[in-house]
This record gives sequence, structure tokens and C-alpha cells, in this order.
Amino acid sequence: MEALAKQFTGKECIIYTINSNDGSIAGIIREVSGSGMLIEDARGQLQAVNLEYVTRIREYPRNKKGKKESVILD
Repeated sequence: MEALAKQFTGKECIIYTINSNDGSIAGIIREVSGSGMLIEDARGQLQAVNLEYVTRIREYPRNKKGKKESVILD
């Protein structure tokens, strides 16, 4: 999972984990090393996430004009 997560470094993503409170974490992946990653959220706060609990990483969807999608259906 570490090698796959490194492909998303510097991109705004949605990270789905087993035990996150709301089901997902949105933010920019700043660093991936060892068994964890640092994520910067919209407020600029850093979060550390254990890669063992990550089930899915998805780049934040954008429309044709490059703006964020307002509704994300999974």
C-alpha cells in the first residue's frame, strides 16, 4: 500500500479508512513513509494516518472546468 499511496503525494484525495469517524478523510497527501502518511486538511491541519487501516485512496473528483464536484457518489 505504501508504493501505491506514494503515487498520490501532493494531490488532493479522499482517503477511506476502517475506523475513521465519518468514513473518509479529505485532504492533500503531504508525505508517505513507512506505514503511515501525513494528510493536510482544508484548514491546514496535519493528520497522521496508519496505512494498515487505509482501505481506499481516491483523487478528489473534478468537473470539466477543474472545479471540485459538489456531490460525490460512491
